[in-house]
Amino acid sequence: MKIKTLAITVAALAVLCVLAYLGNRPAAPEATDPRVGQPVLGPDIVSKASSLTISDAGKKVELARQPDGSWRVPSYYDLPADFDKVAHLIQDLNESKVDRFVTSNPERLSRMGFADSSISLGDASGKTIWSVTFGRTPESGNGKFIRFGSEPAAFFSGLHVWLDTDAKGWADSRLASLKADDVASVEIPFDGEPAVVASRAKKDAAWSAKAPAGRKLAPDKVASLVSILTTLRFSETAAVDDPQAAEASRHMRAFKMTTFDGKTLTVALGRRPEEKKPKAAPAPAAGAQAKPAAEAKEGPAKDEAKPEPAKAAQPEFETIPAGPVFVSIESSDAHAPVNALMKRRAFEVDDYSYTGLPQRSDELFEQDKAK
Repeated sequence: MKIKTLAITVAALAVLCVLAYLGNRPAAPEATDPRVGQPVLGPDIVSKASSLTISDAGKKVELARQPDGSWRVPSYYDLPADFDKVAHLIQDLNESKVDRFVTSNPERLSRMGFADSSISLGDASGKTIWSVTFGRTPESGNGKFIRFGSEPAAFFSGLHVWLDTDAKGWADSRLASLKADDVASVEIPFDGEPAVVASRAKKDAAWSAKAPAGRKLAPDKVASLVSILTTLRFSETAAVDDPQAAEASRHMRAFKMTTFDGKTLTVALGRRPEEKKPKAAPAPAAGAQAKPAAEAKEGPAKDEAKPEPAKAAQPEFETIPAGPVFVSIESSDAHAPVNALMKRRAFEVDDYSYTGLPQRSDELFEQDKAK
């Protein structure tokens, strides 16, 4: 009897244990998505893209792909896009993996910070063929929660991307496509002095030029000048008829570089010079009155000394700072893109691109100790 009671008790406990397990066991894991472990952006998708759109914090910029594979920035005067910057972004998306599936629970999704931070690709018809939206960084570490398209599902990826929505920031700021090693000679102009022409027989040869008696060309000065001229980047652009650009064009120095294969690139830089102007005489103070005529005629008291005659007032001057530096570039190759570019915008460069160039011919020469 006791054995039977014990058996019944053990069986009852077993049933209760099974029920407890079933009631408290964790929910079955959600199905693994086939994109886990794969690149965030597949290279086959990129090859079909005709547009790239980046959005963040209510701002957006769109890049357009050209038939030759290059990119342009339609919202910034349709200037060429910085290919290296575009390639770097796409490479980051290609190399970053979808690390894991996170959730498709609407409540959890609402807490992951998904808004308008996104990158998308479109085809030639304008249809979106791929997009990813970025959420917040999880507390557990680096990376981002991501969503593909409008799917109600979140993933995690350790990728890091900069969502630059400044259109000008995507434009290729490089103006000269010439390499310094390709320059065989350069004509260096000076105001009120003859131009200096420096040349070399090959790219690793020393620069030489006709020098004044007892002096010789300083090759490093020429190398520095050529480096500045061949690496020019614009800092801002303006309309081709901009008044400051027009004024700068009247004060330009044109440097002519010739390559070893006989092509030329002329780079002209200039700015409105600093100007000193006499200050306008101050207007009479409000309420001031002229001295009464009777008082004016009255001579000085007999016991007062006659005052010294007043000295002529010296004019005061104000300094108007020099204007921004603008550059104009012309290639002897009629098909060079820079020629068409110069007709569309006026390009401003940083001050050092101008002030870093020799201003007098004697700056190019040094004492010839051999003589």
